[in-house]
Amino acid sequence: MAGLSEFGAQVHAELWVSLASLLRSYTAAHGLNGKRQAAVELGEERILVRHGDGWLDLTRSRATVNWQREDGQSGALQFTEAGRLRSEAGEEEMDMAAERWARELMR
Repeated sequence: MAGLSEFGAQVHAELWVSLASLLRSYTAAHGLNGKRQAAVELGEERILVRHGDGWLDLTRSRATVNWQREDGQSGALQFTEAGRLRSEAGEEEMDMAAERWARELMR
């Protein structure tokens, strides 16, 4: 039987893959009208999304997700047990965060 920390690590890894999938879907949806496409690269601890000169760089260490944009904006989030992202401002559904990032990136 897997230990609690091992289980938590598996959950965080699955949430990470889900976040990358959401970013792929939302950037594709936002690029449909202009026939634009973003590149989404997924690694165990990094997701990099690029479109034109814009980019979003996400890095993960366990439940912590650090993000940075090409314009210098950055922040830190935490995966919650419910699969949401928590910041100092509160909690947000992963799909809402991914949609917002995709919309901003695909402008």
